[in-house]
Amino acid sequence: MTTNTFSTKGITKVYGEGRSAVHALRGVDLDIPEGEIVVLLGPSGSGKSTLLNIIGGLDRATEGDAFFQDQNLSEMTDRQLTLYRREHVGFVFQFYNLMPSLTALENVELVTEIARDPMEPEEALAMVGLRERVDHFPAQLSGGEQQRVAIARAVAKNPTVLFCDEPTGALDSTTGRAVLNVLRDVNEKLGATVLIVTHAASQAAMADRVIHFADGAIREIVVNEKKLSPEEIDW
Repeated sequence: MTTNTFSTKGITKVYGEGRSAVHALRGVDLDIPEGEIVVLLGPSGSGKSTLLNIIGGLDRATEGDAFFQDQNLSEMTDRQLTLYRREHVGFVFQFYNLMPSLTALENVELVTEIARDPMEPEEALAMVGLRERVDHFPAQLSGGEQQRVAIARAVAKNPTVLFCDEPTGALDSTTGRAVLNVLRDVNEKLGATVLIVTHAASQAAMADRVIHFADGAIREIVVNEKKLSPEEIDW
């Protein structure tokens, strides 16, 4: 029997009121199986990042329920959502959000000091190929290396799920493929469910499951029988 990391029932998100209201999500029903790489694909404003924020515990739905395993995120208090994010979720964004005055190692240590069952910071950096760069500051690293530090920081807490919002949006093709390889390794070696939000259709080929968004709704879900490696996808 398939176990779902996430399930949503009728998730709706509305910003504003009356005639100026914006419907970011319109009754989204979705199951995301445990241990998959899932790509959420669609143009800007289609609702994919809004859904990511809701199931990531960063925002609340206007209506509907979002479940992490058997826990209803929609019924959690703010404190419970904070604990959920701290114990189960890693975030990677397009912009790296590293502390410029801290080394790569120290940036990762910011997370491991508060996580419940973290890996060693050095281990996390080695996993993303930065064993020799632990003492470098962000300004001494390339864009791709900074993104890999951000991934190491996210995975160092041993998350159940890794959320990636346009993780290659600011990178060239070579560097972007290297980052996607790291995300694939996180999925395979740690068993984490990985959700990637992107507007780059080519990245769908590396996913187990592709969810197409448009106008705040799911238009299509495609399950890939054969996944491509990041090196094989077009850019």
